[in-house]
Amino acid sequence: MNSIELLHNVNLGPYNSFGINVLAKDFVNFNTVQQLEVILQLPEAQQQQLILGGGSNVLLTADVNALVLHNCIDGMAIVYEDDAVAHVKAGAGVSWHAFVLFCLELNLGGAENLSLIPGSVGASPMQNIGAYGVELKDTFLSLFAWHIKDGALVNFEKADCKFGYRESVFKNELKHQFIIIDVTFILQKKHQINTSYGAIEAELKNMKIETPTIQDVSAAVIKIRKEKLPDPREIGNAGSFFKNPEIGVNHFQHLQSAFPGIVGYPTQANTVKLAAGWLIEQCGWKGFRQGDAGCHARQALVLVNYGGAKGPEILQLAQNVIQSVQQKFDVTLQIEVNVI
Repeated sequence: MNSIELLHNVNLGPYNSFGINVLAKDFVNFNTVQQLEVILQLPEAQQQQLILGGGSNVLLTADVNALVLHNCIDGMAIVYEDDAVAHVKAGAGVSWHAFVLFCLELNLGGAENLSLIPGSVGASPMQNIGAYGVELKDTFLSLFAWHIKDGALVNFEKADCKFGYRESVFKNELKHQFIIIDVTFILQKKHQINTSYGAIEAELKNMKIETPTIQDVSAAVIKIRKEKLPDPREIGNAGSFFKNPEIGVNHFQHLQSAFPGIVGYPTQANTVKLAAGWLIEQCGWKGFRQGDAGCHARQALVLVNYGGAKGPEILQLAQNVIQSVQQKFDVTLQIEVNVI
């Protein structure tokens, strides 16, 4: 087992995709469950803790007066397979996109629509990541998580996770109680290509592909995301900052009469899911910049740090956006990113 190195006053700028520079009082990497178990016995671990994976879904608004546990658990492997499916287990510290590429190399289908989503495997079930007609829960099988209070590994099946739209039990009633160790997914050997999302169909047409493979779908998704979303390595961001709101059918019909171009998709819950980016753009925020905080010029749903923005400046911008959308459309946007 590698030695444990406890660090102090660590700048978290390199550990969050917004690139926000704040200090962590105490900081430690862990690569195994055994290391984690030792770390949680340290005096520094008896204070407040913050679990960081890829740092792609957090907005840090102040110095962190806590022990930051950086999850670096690695490894990917097939743990079961038959003629139809394969179960792939990945460590929580594995990059999500690296996991997708691993599946594609093995010609296993199901994760291709989720290509290039930033962050780690461990964070993916926490918010039930999703994109282009697919959610994590569609391929999720189970996960192991460390119960901080009891000091034990607990297995979670799909039903235990209570997945919803960008939601799970780990963001709600079990928040701050568990540290995800690894996640197991069920992938298909007989591929079910999902091009229901219009942008994918259009991109495949541009690529002159009529019978796409899962690799083609992944390539199309990557191209779309690169054209539409800023690279966190170049401009600090956490991807979509807001959830797409759901409203009642009557409310949507009222908005549709007032705003004929409004974008909405019926849901199974007899509601209509609106495109938050469209609402924000209609309020004039697309391309807005004040200091180093702004709304991205190509996708208003993405708030960005152009270099020196502080967390409270990004948060204030988000609150201003929420207020303007509420006033114009009587729709309340919810922040998807974890504000700390």
